Amino acid sequence: MNESIIEKIESLPPLPKTITEIEEFRQSSEKEAFELLKIIEKDALIVSTLLKVSNSAMFGFRSKVETASKAINLLGINFTISIAIGGTVQNLLKTNLSVYGINSDDFMRASNLATTLTSMWLTKVSFDLKEELVLPALLQEAGKFILADVIDSEGKTEEFKTLLSSGKTLAEAEKEVSGMTTSQITASIFKHWKLSDNLINVIEFVDDIENCDSEYENRTEILDVIKTICNITDPLSEENIQKGIAKATRYGLDVKNLESAVEKLQDRLLDE
Repeated sequence: MNESIIEKIESLPPLPKTITEIEEFRQSSEKEAFELLKIIEKDALIVSTLLKVSNSAMFGFRSKVETASKAINLLGINFTISIAIGGTVQNLLKTNLSVYGINSDDFMRASNLATTLTSMWLTKVSFDLKEELVLPALLQEAGKFILADVIDSEGKTEEFKTLLSSGKTLAEAEKEVSGMTTSQITASIFKHWKLSDNLINVIEFVDDIENCDSEYENRTEILDVIKTICNITDPLSEENIQKGIAKATRYGLDVKNLESAVEKLQDRLLDE
């Protein structure tokens, strides 16, 4: 099935010019909010996604966010960039996710929870880590769109679901059915789109930590914890929270601030 996956990736359309500009802006040393606003306002879909996310319960802003400018001001430059790139990537990859028992809205919600939890957790740990990981936290599951399409078109859906019901993790079932996992496919998609090496390297081994380069290991472990807690099929369930905390403990990460961030995010979601 690897060939089918590679063909799918190679046939993907190029990223829109707006996203290329945002990615260039993201990698620049001088970042001004008004420059980002000028780029984002060219794309109605990005503005719409930004306002939808900004007004969701997970942020808990007191008044309605009605302009892109206000959204950037409230969310910050890097968080805004994450949502802009994430929404566009998901729109380009959009396909039926029924193989995983979810739809695109479920996926978007889980991804937004992942990046919000990353920000809330790492704010208390390291500003630089937070700024670096909010985008990969949002995008790391993007490969599931390709996988879902290929598993379905190859007639492997029932085999995949049987593996999951037998107790296999998503990554284990993906590997057994397709020969690749989501993190590998996501990294391959971003290589195809020529996104930054750093983004690719922290994602590529999330499902295979043992083979991760030591330079990226700590950041990849953080992404693994986030991915576990915000599992796309049941984000923030008690079972997934406990699995994530167990991983964070094993990796020697900051568990106390993680638990606090999870609790605060759960409280926000009660307002949904």
